[in-house]
Amino acid sequence: MDGQGQIVIEGVNHTYRPARGRAVPALSNVTLQVRPREFLALLGPSGCGKSTLLYLVGGFLPTEAGRILVEGKPVAAPGPDRGIVFQHFALFPWKTVRGNVLYGLERQGLPRAERDRRAQSFINLVGLRGFEESYPSQLSGGMKQRTAIARTLAFDPSILLMDEPFGALDAQTRSLMQTELLSIWQRTPKTVIFVTHDVQEAVYLAERVAVMSSRPGQIKAIVETKFEKRDPSILRAKEFVEKVDHIWNLVRDEAIKAQELSA
Repeated sequence: MDGQGQIVIEGVNHTYRPARGRAVPALSNVTLQVRPREFLALLGPSGCGKSTLLYLVGGFLPTEAGRILVEGKPVAAPGPDRGIVFQHFALFPWKTVRGNVLYGLERQGLPRAERDRRAQSFINLVGLRGFEESYPSQLSGGMKQRTAIARTLAFDPSILLMDEPFGALDAQTRSLMQTELLSIWQRTPKTVIFVTHDVQEAVYLAERVAVMSSRPGQIKAIVETKFEKRDPSILRAKEFVEKVDHIWNLVRDEAIKAQELSA
């Protein structure tokens, strides 16, 4: 470890062993470092192990070979230092927006006044002021995801793990949520690992993009993607479009290999 990595992944392998059928190697010798307060995107073809790697960092799966360190300590289980946001919201349908955001704070045992203050501040941060007493069934997809993000941010993890959080949203809402997430990250700087299939989304959001190979997933390339994200015309800028094309070609090559392997 060179002191640069808040998250250090070294030589990690993982194999899925279903109750029936043969074992499937998901990850092979994955090595990666994520810097403090960095926004890193994980990109690759379907089935390459992006989400598996995220769940290993989160402590939801055991590390079979190699090691994963967070702040220099091996990951053995989920912890409050790592918050996760899933694609499908994972809200409690019987709780209001406020109730969902309060959930993690109640489990932390904070005094009620402090819980209420923090919950309201994160509801405001994600733009849901006025919807505190709404239930998930009354919210749009984008508002549900804002609630899920507020709930995760409220217990103040230093690391945010996001598994295709905007994948289920329509294109317009997705674009708005990308801008919102960047704004939140700039105001509350955390370390973010963001899994996505969308190359443009990865280049727009992240400072670096780690491109994974077809299964078993390895890190094929790491591409710097720092741009002035507040520039409204950035998506049309020549250097941005060229970066998207470059990364798309890397991913496409791996997607073709994955198709050939499954044929």
